[in-house]
Order: sequence, then C-alpha cells, then structure tokens
Amino acid sequence: MRLFAEERTFGALNVYSTQPEAYDEVDVALATVFATHAAIAIESAHRERDLEARAESRDLVGRAKGILMTRQHVTDEAAFDMLRRASQRLNVKLVEVADRVNYTGEVPP
Repeated sequence: MRLFAEERTFGALNVYSTQPEAYDEVDVALATVFATHAAIAIESAHRERDLEARAESRDLVGRAKGILMTRQHVTDEAAFDMLRRASQRLNVKLVEVADRVNYTGEVPP
C-alpha cells in the first residue's frame, strides 16, 4: 500500500504472508485504512516540523535585524535590506546570513 498525501509519497506499507493468496478484499481494505492513517500521521509530523523551522527562522531573522538596527542605527526595513543584499551577494539563504549576524554581530562582507 502506498503511503501518500495528495501527490507526495512517503513510503509503502508492505504486508507479507507465507501462504499464497492469504489476503482477501477485507484484508486489503483494512490495510488501505491503516496506510491512510499512517500517511496522515507522517504528513502531520512533516507539517509541524516545517512550521517549527519557519518560526525559528523568523525569530533568527528578527534578532539579526534588531542587532543591525542597534549597531548600524537603521530602520527595520533597512536592516532587512542589508540581510537580503548580503544573502544575494554571498549566494546563501537569508537565514544563514541572519545566523552569522547573530553570532558575530556584523553583516558578512
């Protein structure tokens, strides 16, 4: 049974038997229900993980902006623009630049 949600496949539920033709239609239906529940649980765990990562990234960027606003005496928008430009110039994700600012207190050269 395919474990999937929408178009995304997470894996498969494989059922084996030592007997040939061991499973009837009811067994297949029960396996399908179990596979559906498993896929929903996996999708929910992925969604929760993604939301936590986004919240953590947002907090990291917010702290970096605060550091830049304090040290460079710039507005919120200007601090974000500094992070964005550094991200583009270095060809790294914005959150990586923000992490570096949080660690060093400076925008990467």
